[in-house]
Amino acid sequence: MKKIFITLLAIVATANLFAQDQQGSLVKTGDQVPNFSVLTLDGKEFAISDLKGKVVLVNFFATWCGPCMKELPEVESQLWPKFKNENFAMVSIGREHTKEQLEAFNEKKGFTFPIAPDPKREVYAKFASQYIPRNFIVDKTGKIVWQGVGFSQEELEHMMKVIQENL
Repeated sequence: MKKIFITLLAIVATANLFAQDQQGSLVKTGDQVPNFSVLTLDGKEFAISDLKGKVVLVNFFATWCGPCMKELPEVESQLWPKFKNENFAMVSIGREHTKEQLEAFNEKKGFTFPIAPDPKREVYAKFASQYIPRNFIVDKTGKIVWQGVGFSQEELEHMMKVIQENL
């Protein structure tokens, strides 16, 4: 019986690792967040190393991505207003977009949260190899405590719960 349990446990663990690989993630929950800095559209530097002591949401998107275009308005209306005045920071990073492209995009959309370009996927490549939208929640110590791929209202609500629990 013990051998069967151990075998089943090994199969489940292997399946979970395979599922993470299939999602294209290069970091695991529990890892320290990769070091990066970006320049946001408003000209401010967003350096993850300066944010120890805050809960941080790192979001990756593209303007051509349908699920991203569903997610970002919900982030603007639900998540950002709830946490922006808390011990919280976020940045939404446009994968393979230039500053000029994102400025034109945001002129139409009017998002108020920080947005930054990543035209060569330099930041994205520290986190994942494929798939967007992609979100990472980093706790006050700099550890990734949650990550998600894709968009659904349920996932957004869960993400907000994780942020709240870590504040």
